[in-house]
Amino acid sequence: MTQDTEAWPTEIRLSKDKNVLQISFDDGQMFDLMAEYLRVNSPSAEVQGHGPDQRKTIAGKRDITISELEQIGNYAVKIRFADGHDTGLFSWSYLYELGQTYEARWAMYLEELQAKGLARG
Repeated sequence: MTQDTEAWPTEIRLSKDKNVLQISFDDGQMFDLMAEYLRVNSPSAEVQGHGPDQRKTIAGKRDITISELEQIGNYAVKIRFADGHDTGLFSWSYLYELGQTYEARWAMYLEELQAKGLARG
């Protein structure tokens, strides 16, 4: 997503099994983002590090669920995962970006797991 685009969420829902975050934006885009995908792409320093070369590959999250959502002001949501991780704030623009780039990010994640001999869980 380009920085000059400001899509705004119109609806955010957590699936009954707490495995998928469904988010619709005011430009008509709608994304179903798996809890595992969100967890391994958390914007937290724990996952992202403090620079691109410090990013961590998070394994073993195939069955992760979302335990709670908390809106942070008018710009983000804090996602609490069943493993206790809750330090990343998912801005609306980051959630939009995650939806837009899902296929490429997911493929890269699976390649990273394989290259490092790790498993989804």
